[in-house]
Amino acid sequence: MNVFMVSKERLITGIALAVGVLIIGFVDNFFLMWLFLGAVYILAFYEAMRLFDIKNNDLVYFAVGVWLLAAIYPHSDDIFILTCLAYAGAVAYNRNLSWKNFLPFIYPTAGMLFILSMYQGYGVLSLLWLLVIVALTDIGAYAVGTSMGKTPFSPTSPNKTLEGALGGVAVATMGGMFVGLSIVDLGVSVVISFMVALSSIFGDLFESLLKREAGVKDSGSILPGHGGVLDRIDGYLFGGIVMLVLLRGLV
Repeated sequence: MNVFMVSKERLITGIALAVGVLIIGFVDNFFLMWLFLGAVYILAFYEAMRLFDIKNNDLVYFAVGVWLLAAIYPHSDDIFILTCLAYAGAVAYNRNLSWKNFLPFIYPTAGMLFILSMYQGYGVLSLLWLLVIVALTDIGAYAVGTSMGKTPFSPTSPNKTLEGALGGVAVATMGGMFVGLSIVDLGVSVVISFMVALSSIFGDLFESLLKREAGVKDSGSILPGHGGVLDRIDGYLFGGIVMLVLLRGLV
């Protein structure tokens, strides 16, 4: 497959994803949003199991149970805390249980529950704000990195540059600031946009670390031209947690 075909495939998948997300956001229905985020979560959970080298597929059923509970409990992020306590108690009771099996219940579970909780508490505009910040971080980092990037950012991801990371954060802070004004005042919008953009950089870096440790290029192959679901949502998983915490603390 030549470069043109890969680019075309990536473009078509990207447009399809964008249209789908915009339609779901426009409808703005909790059940539909829960269903969509749930599908993303379960696929990401399965990919995370692969990256963590976990063979117990029965864990997916527990992940489904966690998401079903999130449909009826008003504070989805609290479910993450309860899940942590439940597994800690289970390990204390049965020492044959492996802590490793809990890793997918941290990543990507925490990020997805926080994103759903943010939708419950702050509405669809908060998700649009998150979407804009993370997307602009990626776009800005790529544009600045390819045009003037020289300084390596981290050994975890050798292709990323410090200039690209700083450019991505700057672009996302400026662009996200305007979207955030529909929810918060100017100062808070700048702070949240900056912190979410910064966390998005490290969310991407964290997934790169997992892939490097697992010896794979992509987390999966379900999205033609893009790889896996985790490859697309890595920045959101960190950014969603940071945004919800800051919204609750600053607003």
